[in-house]
Amino acid sequence: MLKVYRGELLHFLADPAKVALQESYQYIEDGLLIIKDGLIEQIGEAEALLASLDKDLDVIHYENGLIMPGFIDTHVHYPQTEMIASYGEQLLEWLENYTFPFERQFSDLEHGKKVAEFFLSQLLEAGTTTALVFGTVHKESVEAFFTVAQQKKLRMICGKVLMDQNCPDYLTDTAESGYEDSKALIEKWHNTDRLQYAITPRFAPTCSTEQLNKAGQLLAENPSVYLHTHLSENKAEIAWVEELFPDSDGYLDVYDKSKLLGRRSVFAHGVHLHDSECKRLGETGSAIAFCPSSNLFLGSGLFNLKQAQAFDVNVGLGSDIGAGTTFSMLSTINEGYKTQQLRGDKLSPFKSLYLATLGGAIALDLEGTIGNFVKGAEADFIVLDYHATPLMDRRMQHCKTLSEKLFILSMLGDERHIKATHIMGERV
Repeated sequence: MLKVYRGELLHFLADPAKVALQESYQYIEDGLLIIKDGLIEQIGEAEALLASLDKDLDVIHYENGLIMPGFIDTHVHYPQTEMIASYGEQLLEWLENYTFPFERQFSDLEHGKKVAEFFLSQLLEAGTTTALVFGTVHKESVEAFFTVAQQKKLRMICGKVLMDQNCPDYLTDTAESGYEDSKALIEKWHNTDRLQYAITPRFAPTCSTEQLNKAGQLLAENPSVYLHTHLSENKAEIAWVEELFPDSDGYLDVYDKSKLLGRRSVFAHGVHLHDSECKRLGETGSAIAFCPSSNLFLGSGLFNLKQAQAFDVNVGLGSDIGAGTTFSMLSTINEGYKTQQLRGDKLSPFKSLYLATLGGAIALDLEGTIGNFVKGAEADFIVLDYHATPLMDRRMQHCKTLSEKLFILSMLGDERHIKATHIMGERV
């Protein structure tokens, strides 16, 4: 079964920071995207490909917009959806005052399903088609999330939080129960349809060494699952880790000692990393989720993208709802650009949109599956609307280059500029 879409096409083939810019992307002003059974069959110039297609085939034409692969969110908390925009704290106080009380409700499967339904619809409306998602400490939170994601045929990754110390009693598991619950969830959900599992220690302060070691054991037993946690987000948090783990050589080393680094390990934030830590992340193929909206909101600091690039660390973008204040990857890119400006560094629109698509896919070890339009990739794609708001419409009239158009999209764009979201070729 073929589906054919026509319009302006853009996707990335490589990191613009590593190859010549024109080799990093493919842009077709009037292109065709041909999809067979939910997978990319071919893309190319419309004029050339139309001649080879059956005359009776329905071609859906998206005009005045840009067809791109769906956005990828490499770090987000679905249970924090309803506490987004909670005022005035830095990380540790914010967790205690807002996050933990909200997460308590997710022992209830039906509550989890309702929030997951809303959360996933918000992601899709914002053009995000894949995300790496935190649940809560409750097994039910993950059951709820995967049940809803499966119904929507989405490629999603999620995991049950592991927390056995320095958190409220009502959110505490044990090293053993966390291991058993995670194991059961992996057996039931990992690689079921388009779902994948992530072993999810919240962060070093809420996990005993025993629990982190059990997480490492799980990872060794299930090498195709993910590891998802937080790292070096806030200076007070880093100081606390040093107190709790005096034998470790810094924050990353706490995870490293428990064998938690690797090709499918994703560490959120990494705002305050030493060169030696970046070197280790690069060596192990681990990834950082760059979460500018949340880093600004909690006053955590400005991520050093240049440092990560220098050590060849895989980087994706994360909304980090609910410390992040937007589901939109376009708005997240806007914040990311500003964080780099404050560092005295530039973030080009090509690099930004690479991070939101192929960069995210590489960070999640899913290159070739999602993130661009290579043959055989899953056809999750979006259509961005240049004319969704009067301001953008007016600004676009003064555009002379693709770079300028992309920059305007990423500075003025948000959920309103997503004209359509498609999952496996079907508009949702």
